[in-house]
Amino acid sequence: MAEFEALISKVGFQGDGLTAGGLVVPLTLPGERVRVRQGKANPSNENRLELVEVLEASPDRVNPPCVHFSACGGCALQHWDIPAYSAWKRDMVGNLLQRAGLVTELAPILTTPPASRRRVGLHARKVGKQVELGFKARKSWNLVAIRECPVSDPAIVAALPQLKALAGYLFEHPKSAPILHITLSLTGLDIDISGVERSKSGGLSADARMNIAMCAAEADFARVSMGEDMLYMARTPKVRFGKAMVGLPIGPFLQASVPSENDMARLAVEGIGEAKKVADLFCGAGTFTFPLAEKAVVYAADGSGPAITSLKAAIGTAPGLKTITAEARDLFRRPMLAEEMKGFEAIVFDPPRAGAEAQAAEIARSNVPRAVAVSCNPSTFVRDANILVKAGFSLDRVTPIDQFLWSGHVELVGVFSR
Repeated sequence: MAEFEALISKVGFQGDGLTAGGLVVPLTLPGERVRVRQGKANPSNENRLELVEVLEASPDRVNPPCVHFSACGGCALQHWDIPAYSAWKRDMVGNLLQRAGLVTELAPILTTPPASRRRVGLHARKVGKQVELGFKARKSWNLVAIRECPVSDPAIVAALPQLKALAGYLFEHPKSAPILHITLSLTGLDIDISGVERSKSGGLSADARMNIAMCAAEADFARVSMGEDMLYMARTPKVRFGKAMVGLPIGPFLQASVPSENDMARLAVEGIGEAKKVADLFCGAGTFTFPLAEKAVVYAADGSGPAITSLKAAIGTAPGLKTITAEARDLFRRPMLAEEMKGFEAIVFDPPRAGAEAQAAEIARSNVPRAVAVSCNPSTFVRDANILVKAGFSLDRVTPIDQFLWSGHVELVGVFSR
């Protein structure tokens, strides 16, 4: 396979190096001269190349902290020095805002530290009689079995042998490709399993269930579930939002990193200013609801009924808060209307990646003077922000959040006023 030299001009949105001509070279940095060849993993994609050798390295290149880096698809940029890497992520947000015509103050990026990830999805595969547990390789279905992960909380890494043993009982159906969705709670690990093919009887055998429960008990896991099927329960997984202790429903939305969650909550509370009555939309189980309720009356709404049930149950765990009213409500089909916002002084909204176009339109129609948008997708944030700006809002400040360390993913918090 022919090899040739290439010069890397920049890093693209997914964390891969790019040449001026648009060729994609993973694991490279701006300014590097490299030797490349057509990628073996995907030879049909002529634009995606495979790095053979770095001939002239960037001064910002560092040794990756993980032995699995370059094979594992979990991280793309461990080879980049943190200051330069963080500047690239901040610039991505700034360039996107500039192209959209959104003029604002761009705050320094807030980066979660290593070993702080409390949520991971581990894939399990059976190779012969052996079970492997790890992450998928980038742009591939191949599994990279892991023995360490500098991104994840050490408690998750320490449990890898027990998680692997548990996964061994999930292959009764030959087509099963289990994924263990693991959440580190204050009361232990919560494991929700997907990707298991159902048997003719409709689920796991009695023997498999018993063995899974024994593994979980020996490892002192808090809970093991497979959708609505509870396989083991020692205690309710709990997290803290502000002053409240919240019991997690099965498969909840939860920010991946506690430091980033705390940064977002602080920015949301600061963003509402002196508001005394606030709506927290797409609230989940109360990530921002409880911190906001320390200074304002809060109406909280989310499409997940179990999340709202958990939020309501936790209100009594945090005395001294302002009044919280919570409602299960599909905000995509039934957004909070401008007429319902009468009397509210601020709106906080944290939608999924699709953004909140319909909800932003209602905020724009309202007389609410302040809004705070928390976004995991800068592209849909820009769309929703333009709806507010065209209605007279000013985008006062945007703070980039690097919650997914060493990836191409960046989040943000935007504060609006009028």
